[in-house]
This record gives sequence, C-alpha cells and structure tokens, in this order.
Amino acid sequence: MTGARCAAMLVVLLMAANPAAGQEPTCRILCAPTLLFEPTLTLENPSGPSDNVFEVIFALDVPTRISRIGLSLEAITTPFARNDQDGRDNAVELESEINFVWLDSTKTRGWISSHFDVVDKFSPAERASDLSSYTHKLNFELDTAVAAFRRSANRWLRDFEIEGSVDYVATGLPKDAPRWSLSLVLVVPLTGI
Repeated sequence: MTGARCAAMLVVLLMAANPAAGQEPTCRILCAPTLLFEPTLTLENPSGPSDNVFEVIFALDVPTRISRIGLSLEAITTPFARNDQDGRDNAVELESEINFVWLDSTKTRGWISSHFDVVDKFSPAERASDLSSYTHKLNFELDTAVAAFRRSANRWLRDFEIEGSVDYVATGLPKDAPRWSLSLVLVVPLTGI
C-alpha cells in the first residue's frame, strides 16, 4: 500500500466517523477516532541475542459499532536508529490493524483491557528475494493495557495507559530472522477527533 493510498484511507475513515457540522454525533459503522502518541520500548528477539529499540508511534484508534471489534492505523519510526547505506533503519513503517477485544475494560472497572490484533505491516523489505524496497508482512499482536493513572486528579493524565505487547511477524522475513518481540508502550491520547 503506497503512502497516498494510506492517506486516502485515513481521510475516508475520518469522514465516515465524523458527523456533519451541527448534527448530533452518530456512529453507523466507524465511530469517532482518537489520535494516540505511543512512545515504545521494544525488545526484539527476546529468546536469543536481542536488541532494544525505541520507537515513536502515532496511532489512529477507530472504534466500531460491531461489539468487540476495532480498527487502528499506525505510523511508526525509530528516531534514534542509525542509518545504514540505504537509510532504512529509521524508515517509517505503516500498520493497519483489526482489533479483537477479548477483555473489555468495563469488565475490570476500567483498569485493564486486552485485544488480539491481525496486522498488515508495510515496512522495509528484509528478504534478498524481495523486489520492492517496502513489503507487506502479516503480523499478530496481543496487547494488554493498564489504566495506571485512572485515579489521578489530573483529567488528562487519567486517560494514559501502560501497555504490554507480544508480537509475532508471520510472513515477509528471512527464514532465520527472529519473529517475536516484546514491547512496553505508554499510550497518550492526543485528541478525540
């Protein structure tokens, strides 16, 4: 998926989710999205020689009218990564996700939520046989969030979450490449759009 196609999809999602001026907000299929800032520390290949990677993620979280189903669009970069000859170490990655909520925060009085995600990851090619500089990869994630600041007197801080994520990249990697990673994420809502 090209950057133009991702931008077009983002515009369509925003238009579908936002009511026209002066109308009461309704939620037909896609509901009002939230823009999130997610500084992330990722441990790649936790079972062998591993790397710690700091990532910056901007996510558009889109709830749906379908119970326990959500969508997410993410742009990910590693701002402190060194550049190799191709300049790909800090290249932007794009992800589109369908989220299957298995633990709703309403069941835990707002403290904990968890979802399983099926992800289309569009990131720099990693196999010698890849014909393009970017390729699609199928990724699976299990994300569990804790509303650690839920009782804070600061209204803005109450919406922060600390999230743990387990990721498995199923396709698009060389055979000997590590496929698992663990991440610790601070989820900061920037706005409800």
